[in-house]
Amino acid sequence: MTDPIADYLTRVRNAVKAGHKVVEIPGSNLKKEMTKILKEKGYILNYKFEEDGPKTNIKIALKYNPETRVPAIRALVRISKPGLRRYTDVENMPRVLNGLGIAIISTSLGVMTDKEARQKNVGGEVLCYVY
Repeated sequence: MTDPIADYLTRVRNAVKAGHKVVEIPGSNLKKEMTKILKEKGYILNYKFEEDGPKTNIKIALKYNPETRVPAIRALVRISKPGLRRYTDVENMPRVLNGLGIAIISTSLGVMTDKEARQKNVGGEVLCYVY
């Protein structure tokens, strides 16, 4: 697999479009941090890390509106790709949907949202947009 983050986003995107309640994804430390951010910002209902020896799996419970069944995640867009990495500094930090969405940034202080990176005055690699 050449791009595990794109695989993570695609599995979540496909599960949301198919209306699944739970999606299972092979884990890594970066994917764990991205999952924690999605839970913290209210895009997913819950998650569980299952460790089976050296392998780790992430089970994500997807979030939907109870009445209309509209998913909380409308779009997941990969920005920085293996063939073309996208980096940003604090001055040029992206704003997703004028602040309604989030950008997940990998910085020297760890994985965080665009708002947290602005507060900590740190730039990094723009992994994806979520809205």
